[in-house]
Amino acid sequence: MVWRGWRLGFVAVLAAICVSGPERPEVIRAASDLGPLPADRYAYTSRDYQRSHQASALLIRQCMADLGHPDFPLDPRYPSDPIVGTMVSTDYGVLDPETARRWGYGWDPAQHPVPRPKGRRMTNAEYADWPTCNADATRRLMRGIDVTRDWLYAGRRATEVDKAIRRDPRVRDAWDIWSRCVAAQGFARYPDPAAAYADDAWQRGSDGNTRHSQRERATAVADVTCKRRHPTVELWHAVRARKQSADITRHRDRYAAGLQALRTYRANVTEVLRKLG
Repeated sequence: MVWRGWRLGFVAVLAAICVSGPERPEVIRAASDLGPLPADRYAYTSRDYQRSHQASALLIRQCMADLGHPDFPLDPRYPSDPIVGTMVSTDYGVLDPETARRWGYGWDPAQHPVPRPKGRRMTNAEYADWPTCNADATRRLMRGIDVTRDWLYAGRRATEVDKAIRRDPRVRDAWDIWSRCVAAQGFARYPDPAAAYADDAWQRGSDGNTRHSQRERATAVADVTCKRRHPTVELWHAVRARKQSADITRHRDRYAAGLQALRTYRANVTEVLRKLG
């Protein structure tokens, strides 16, 4: 009865999402294949990061010129090279079987090189003034935004919603089925796919990439196989969508204020790029 109830709940959740959502590919190879989530529109994107990084660099260069550093580069290196740590994150862990087979829980370093500054190294005098200009640039881009109340709101809610998702019995049952499937193939009994992805045994370097060991790659293949055999990610994504939608409805005014803050930020970035770019 428990298994039948889980299956009925699974079908109901997926049906609710699939009826209203866009058609998805039969084979899920990346999180984007699952379709957008309700909270996506409130999130800071990679494009936002690229544009804001460019705008900040232009503002810093202008500020540094005002402080007596007229040839300050747009993309400078520090006076001494710091240890670079890269945060690695994934919504659902590895999804593509070919990636799992070749790279385990990492990636082809030739396809994803570690970004390095292209400009010259800062002098010590420039480095002494750089924090002031960096702070000024941040204030300029955040002009008109209540950071604590509005800018950070969606991120705080995302943390709370993710906690609720992890407690959801449908998701926990799906993870348990996936976990037993992976263990049955001779690998560790991970509590969820994120734990498999983040296992310290894969020895990630400062760039976030792994060693691609035989054990790692075999584990990743079993991981993907079990996700496909028991549509773990589809259910997980469907529950996330429902939880996010409910939270947005419950706090509609606050989300709207957060979205307006994001739009204000984007307008500030666009203005800087237009004037200084």
